[in-house]
Amino acid sequence: MAGMDHGGGSAAPSSATRTDFVDADVTFLQMMYPHHAQAVEMAKLAPGRSQNAQLLALATAIDKAQGPEMTKIAGLLKDFGQPAPSASGDHAAMSGMMSPDQMASLQKLSGTAFDREWLQMMIEHHTGAVTMANTETASGTNPDAKALAQSIITNQQAEITQMRTMLTQS
Repeated sequence: MAGMDHGGGSAAPSSATRTDFVDADVTFLQMMYPHHAQAVEMAKLAPGRSQNAQLLALATAIDKAQGPEMTKIAGLLKDFGQPAPSASGDHAAMSGMMSPDQMASLQKLSGTAFDREWLQMMIEHHTGAVTMANTETASGTNPDAKALAQSIITNQQAEITQMRTMLTQS
């Protein structure tokens, strides 16, 4: 029926493509996926470099939380008829992302030097995620993307508070 096209252009019709999203939802999901991938990469650096049980537990928690969120992000993008997200790429302008040089520097550290740098970097990283999630809650419309954003805000703000406390104790 004329006038019933809800976007998409010449893309092949999908049996379950959703239309309850706007560009802000897609941008949030496409940016959060590599952001989470880097946090997981940072979390996996902790074992073998840190002896701090609290930091190791936090790194494990970050890995266990953000891996499933990445799966959810990929699923939402697929449901929106968008390409699969990428864990890499040029995301230098993305809030809180570490540069390749920063990541290489972190990989060379161990002990308390690693702990301090990891905490400082993860605080910056989480702060960036909270900023992106706040943008999604303000500009997005998809209820699933907004719920994910709110969960990120709640969980990562709590982890930021925890990491700041850990820094004062070291």
